[in-house]
Amino acid sequence: MNKETQYIIKSFESTLSGQPWFGRAVYEILEEVDEVKANIKPNGSDHSMIVLLWHMNTWAEFVLGSLENKTTDEMKVIEANDWREIDPKVHTWKKGMEQLKGTHSNIIEILNKKEDSFLSEIVPTRKFNYRFMLNGLIQHNIYHLGQVAYLKKMLA
Repeated sequence: MNKETQYIIKSFESTLSGQPWFGRAVYEILEEVDEVKANIKPNGSDHSMIVLLWHMNTWAEFVLGSLENKTTDEMKVIEANDWREIDPKVHTWKKGMEQLKGTHSNIIEILNKKEDSFLSEIVPTRKFNYRFMLNGLIQHNIYHLGQVAYLKKMLA
């Protein structure tokens, strides 16, 4: 049975591209970001929108890597990219968006093959289970979307 897993998938789909309760979906808002403005850190803020996008990518990749049973060393490489130095020639908005969408698509594809029992399993190298991690990624996306939306509005 995978009733809870299907609920988590629906939560991902709703927040990413559907009609979430909190307002506009993640992809809808992120797709409106002006790539030139994405690199600006207004009023001395610590992060630009592009930094936030690539940070969101890191944790989506971490979740995907966990679901794919990547090795501890492979997971350390993913985590090392958190709050990475942004190279505008490499870390473009378009590339970041493609990666965010692709990674989430892969997460959902894997979840569609899982039974609910896996949700209680502990994530390797962590002290929490898959249920906590997956719901955490949904929350993480919403949290950083709010930051991007705020910066986007400041720079309008």
